[in-house]
Amino acid sequence: MSDAPIGDPSPVGNPSPVGDPSPVGDPVSQPQAPSPAPASNGDRRALMEVRHLQVLFPVKSGLIIDRTVAHVHAVDDVSFTLTEGETLGVVGESGCGKTTLIRTLVRLIDATGGQIRFRDRDITRASRRAMQPIRRDVQMVFQDPQASLNPRKRISQILATPLKLRGVPNDQVETESRRLLERVGMRAEHLSRFPHEFSGGQRQRIGIARALAVNPKLILLDEPVSALDVSIQAQVINLLDELQDDLGLSYVFVAHDLSVVRHVSDRIAVMYLGKMMELSPSEELYTKPIHPYTSALLAAIPIPDPKENRERTRTKVVGEVPSPIDPPVGCRFAGRCPRATDICREVEPQLTEYAGGHAAACHHPQNVTAQEIAAATRSPLSPLHSGEQMPTHTA
Repeated sequence: MSDAPIGDPSPVGNPSPVGDPSPVGDPVSQPQAPSPAPASNGDRRALMEVRHLQVLFPVKSGLIIDRTVAHVHAVDDVSFTLTEGETLGVVGESGCGKTTLIRTLVRLIDATGGQIRFRDRDITRASRRAMQPIRRDVQMVFQDPQASLNPRKRISQILATPLKLRGVPNDQVETESRRLLERVGMRAEHLSRFPHEFSGGQRQRIGIARALAVNPKLILLDEPVSALDVSIQAQVINLLDELQDDLGLSYVFVAHDLSVVRHVSDRIAVMYLGKMMELSPSEELYTKPIHPYTSALLAAIPIPDPKENRERTRTKVVGEVPSPIDPPVGCRFAGRCPRATDICREVEPQLTEYAGGHAAACHHPQNVTAQEIAAATRSPLSPLHSGEQMPTHTA
């Protein structure tokens, strides 16, 4: 059976069974920032605004009475704005907080601190009833289509549930289900089959069709192509691009493969140990990385030409990732960074905004001149506890 496009969505009300636990226990207090004013990108309105988002998971101890003895800093003071019709890529090493971030945006995990606004409405702690209309606008595509599709239901039943929630009359559900499958490159006869009868790529397409059933405005994609063959990945990416152009969708696209993210994203956010290290327009991030951690990630992308791959200069990163339970003071990458100095280990860098909307949290940025640093400003997305020191130019 041939493989075809698609990423694995799933209506928010029926999440994948495998995921991060919700935070429990006493959260670590964090200063609250004022509500942000609506932002825009050119002529496009802000669809979602995230300000100083924090997600901590408690570490328990005790046999009879559980006590919270520490917290895992999964997402720590992350801010960004997503505009309508935009794709934001989120990259970083395993364990950096990418999946936790997007699960929190869709309220599968509760935020410990910070604020999430969707279309100028604060949904950070909205009740279940208040979230119902929001969940129709925000859907999620999970990484594993095998886990996110109910194995006991036929495809017709899987698609019927979100269609009925959208208000489609019963006599039109089958017609609409056929249309959804055809929209993602599958045939109407597939409606009578079970998920296990399909290949991985086909299950991904079914998941995307299910997410599209409620006419969402934003789809959060958690590594939707990582489990697919390279040729199928290209089909999925092309399908997502086509859907975005036709339906005006916005995406937050999480991935490990930076070469994939480059082709789908308008902007890319680089995360490390729960923090945002860099936020940049897609092409500029690849041609002019400012943070040393970004350079290390880019150096890990293989080049097809063996000779060119051997001759290129790599940014070497040594050492182990620090524990998210006890993250280091200052820049969290300082212990592995070849450019680190004493200030990096003592003061958390602010998110500095350079020309072209390129921002990076680094005391000693690379690929920028002294003139560019002099013209740079502190970004309003900077962490609340970051220092006031501007970056220093180094050769």
